[in-house]
Amino acid sequence: MSTRLSHMRGRYVIAGIGHTAFGKLPGRSTVSLNVEACAGALADAGIDKDIVDALYVKVPTSARDFMYGQKLAEAMGLSPKLGGSWDQGGAANVALISNAINAIEAGQCEVALVCYADNPRSGNRAVYARPRGDDAVYGWFSTAAGYAMIQRRHMIEYGTRAEDFGLIARACRRHGAENPRAQLRSALSAEQYLASPMTLEPLRRDDTCLVSDGGAAVVVMSAERARALGVKHAVPILGIGQGQTSAELPARSSLTTTEAVTSARTAFAMAGLAPADIDVVQIYDCFTIAALMTLEDYGFCPKGQFGAWAAGGRLEIDGELPMNTSGGLLSETGMPGLQLIIEGVRQMRGQAQLQVKGAQNCLISNQGGTMHTHGTLILGQ
Repeated sequence: MSTRLSHMRGRYVIAGIGHTAFGKLPGRSTVSLNVEACAGALADAGIDKDIVDALYVKVPTSARDFMYGQKLAEAMGLSPKLGGSWDQGGAANVALISNAINAIEAGQCEVALVCYADNPRSGNRAVYARPRGDDAVYGWFSTAAGYAMIQRRHMIEYGTRAEDFGLIARACRRHGAENPRAQLRSALSAEQYLASPMTLEPLRRDDTCLVSDGGAAVVVMSAERARALGVKHAVPILGIGQGQTSAELPARSSLTTTEAVTSARTAFAMAGLAPADIDVVQIYDCFTIAALMTLEDYGFCPKGQFGAWAAGGRLEIDGELPMNTSGGLLSETGMPGLQLIIEGVRQMRGQAQLQVKGAQNCLISNQGGTMHTHGTLILGQ
């Protein structure tokens, strides 16, 4: 572990968390959802908004807006030193936490809000169905098309079976069924998964995340600042990392390896941990193939051996490595990524609906685009 990375371990914390309801929320703007989530995060941290001097927000995927970060700051009555909107798809949340840490470390600010909200369920979801580059003339439309291609390639290279993807869907749906905040509260059997209709072969309906309205936010500050402010439930950030790859799927040298490899290498080094040390995971599950490949690329199981490794309920709440304990994108909310971080915080506080007993650390993944960007976050106690 480099001296610089080890120095950062536990130096920063998530001091507060907040979110709105998830699902279909007609009449709500993305600004109003962000304001509600941020107010909840500040209340959870027990601090006043007047000490916030940085506001970082992920661009709403379905409703992009010029100078969005400044509009949100005005709606909240803030005049932060630093702020603005950022876009790395679903990986932007970890990236913004990293940006906040770097700014605090450089002495540019002290208390940062990181937030995201969107309303495609009640508003416009056309962004998810848009044509994809020059290949649109051959019928390449929608986010799902790229993931279907990646899933098919994984099945060809490694013999991955439909039942293997079902292990992820079933774990997330089991956990979401126990979450009173989840948009989809319905457990899923192996038979039901295999009977799920194809949406874009080989993707089944139950391989695909929800479309959701909602907002979420976290407060980031140094551990020292949290102690000075008397924050009661600050959760240390043990490790954080990022990775990025080509924007064009056909240009990649491999469709079955992601930048989760790069992102996790940095985060594990900073935390001084290895996959075997992790107690619970919140893995970005926009599609089951994304979660499967992330677990492989993080080193939890050998490449191409996921099915045998995950069999027997390993990823379920009573298994060896519980995953997406609030339901993930497949069950809690399709609002990308920040809710996974919030569930990780709850696990480390011992406040989760499905609490993993004795968990000392939690690994969280965020992923954007069609596996273009990746963020890894490791939380501790």
